[in-house]
Amino acid sequence: MSPLNLTVQDSASVAELPAGLDTEFVLTASCLDQVGIVAGVAEFLSSRGFNIKEHQQFDNRGAGRVHIRTAFTTPQPINRDALQQEFSAVAQRFSMTYQLNGSKPTRLLLMVSKSGHCLNDLIFRWRQGNLNAEIALVVSNHDDLRQMAEGAGIPYIHVPLSKDSKPQSEARLLELIEQYDIDLVVLARYMQIFSDELTAKLEGRAINIHHSFLPGFKGARPYQQAHDRGVKMIGATAHYVTADLDEGPIIEQEVIRVDHTHDARALAQVGQTAESQALSRAVKWHCENRVMLDGSSTVVFR
Repeated sequence: MSPLNLTVQDSASVAELPAGLDTEFVLTASCLDQVGIVAGVAEFLSSRGFNIKEHQQFDNRGAGRVHIRTAFTTPQPINRDALQQEFSAVAQRFSMTYQLNGSKPTRLLLMVSKSGHCLNDLIFRWRQGNLNAEIALVVSNHDDLRQMAEGAGIPYIHVPLSKDSKPQSEARLLELIEQYDIDLVVLARYMQIFSDELTAKLEGRAINIHHSFLPGFKGARPYQQAHDRGVKMIGATAHYVTADLDEGPIIEQEVIRVDHTHDARALAQVGQTAESQALSRAVKWHCENRVMLDGSSTVVFR
């Protein structure tokens, strides 16, 4: 399971709590299918007077594994690390891989190049309070979108990138991730490829978006290629970043029907809409601890 981040339910109430304490938690866990898993989790929570607000599970019968997500509240603020240590006894009994998260907002680093539609959409949703996250920083290999980010009060850092400077640029990115305490990196139309080393360091903590023509219509002018072939659907795919380019575990996809009246420019505009919608949903679900890795796929508890 990838290390998932923290859900924010009410930023004001979170800020009022002493550091390290919380009253809202999300437990995500995976293990081999066996008798007593749900009962064991429920008993652990009910015996402490905790209130289950939401429970979802998925039994992957082909793999013989169970994935669960349980959101609960506590009567009094408690320490997440201490509670996680207490739960370890239940986890050991069922050989669970698990994560316990509180309501601290997920800190996002958005990466962009020159196209601003995904950045603009994420900023809008963030300002509306719909992402359950905090956009801490925007990083780009160009300066084109500085005004968009800084106009929203978000720091914008230009990290130039060339073939020869890639190691230095990626080292700088890792410095920024540590400096700004980043939980999730979002490639919001960042048109550069991460090295395998960087990809490994960000496993489960980086989300990318691309048009869903791939592996068809590769290279330049994909929407002109699509128009020339008379496509009838435009789509986008949001997925975790892996060393296999554009083939990471899929979180969300969006598809919009088109027809012969759409020229290449209109198709590109439809594609931008699909990309923005798929990416924002993927980011939101990740930040709410609703996405769990299941091999090369994902389980998404909507």
